[in-house]
Amino acid sequence: MKILMVNKFLHPNGGSETYIFKLGEALVRQGHEVQYFGMEHEGRCVSNNVGAYTSDMDFHGGSKLSKLTYPIKTIYSKEARQKIRLVLEDFQPDVVHLNNFNYQLTPSVILEVVKWRKQAGRDCRIVFTAHDYQLLCPNHMMNNPESRLNCEKCLGGHFGNCVKDKCIHGSAAKSLVGATEAAFWNAKGTYKYIDKIICCSEFMKRKMDTNPVFADKTVAMHNFVEPMKAEGTADPTLKLPPVYVLYFGRYSWEKGMGTLLSACDMLPEIDFVFAGKGEYKEAIDSLPYATDVGFRTGADLRKLISGALFTVYPSEWYENNPFSVMESQQLGVPVIGANIGGIPELIQDGVTGRLFEPGDAKDLAAIMKFHWDNPEVLERYRNNLKELQRMDADEYAKWITESVYS
Repeated sequence: MKILMVNKFLHPNGGSETYIFKLGEALVRQGHEVQYFGMEHEGRCVSNNVGAYTSDMDFHGGSKLSKLTYPIKTIYSKEARQKIRLVLEDFQPDVVHLNNFNYQLTPSVILEVVKWRKQAGRDCRIVFTAHDYQLLCPNHMMNNPESRLNCEKCLGGHFGNCVKDKCIHGSAAKSLVGATEAAFWNAKGTYKYIDKIICCSEFMKRKMDTNPVFADKTVAMHNFVEPMKAEGTADPTLKLPPVYVLYFGRYSWEKGMGTLLSACDMLPEIDFVFAGKGEYKEAIDSLPYATDVGFRTGADLRKLISGALFTVYPSEWYENNPFSVMESQQLGVPVIGANIGGIPELIQDGVTGRLFEPGDAKDLAAIMKFHWDNPEVLERYRNNLKELQRMDADEYAKWITESVYS
């Protein structure tokens, strides 16, 4: 089987990129051919045979002239259609697997796949993995960055709310572009050509099913996670406390950092370790009982997780299927997580970890204090985590080829 993986970023950038790279590798191991289409970038690490990629669109940089064309290019991309056509004609895929494509690639690529398969007489399936809410919400998060409240006003195609509430970077102009993009493609009916939609959580599936175009095409399946074993001790130069609670990830408000830091303030007897980067760094550095080790990946991060008493995932937006929770659990470390989005699907409350009310610092502090004082409860969670079964990349690749691609 030939699979063309489509994603706007073809370099390590986040969860969706981890997904396409690892899944692609697993598919190749099982004898399938995989190529990739997306934006050109100096860090690009995957490819297609004809070397066809769209120009890199840097919304945070680039020339003033290039930025003037962005509002048009984020809605419709002639370049994306032309470049993906070159790949389609050369590779002749059986499946085009879409991931994150809005704004940089645009749904224009769907139209070109439909046109190509009709002209070529090819039975090529179009599959989409919903890593976020891009087909439902112009800012992809279902969360208003101004009020910092979760929002479902755009469900049902009411995209004018995005402009009214300035949901994209607090900008009326950017929000107008985003709302126009969403309204244009929904009115055009382009998404009806998607044959199957993989939702990475039951929560995501319920939201996607509110659109009747998607309702009979969705399937829920948690992301795969690679088998991991507990690592050795962390770098001694980090001067970590002997017993600690760990947060790792972005230091941003939607990740619940404000709530977590408020809870930390209530617990001077607990040593906290933070691994990441972001806007809350100064606030973390001001805590006398916290250690910030900065952004960590690979073995360094696994060692930090392995050495933690438990980890905390306090997110306040509709998380889909966070890898961070699954990575902790794979290493046998319990997670205290917010009861929001897809997180409660991963944590069995009182069995493999605990859930708390998102945004409630007192509830979080009480739960962390209890588990700090009662390590025998955490040991019970650890034993239960040994029985937790999740798909690895190879199992997921087998499932997707048999149940989705075929």
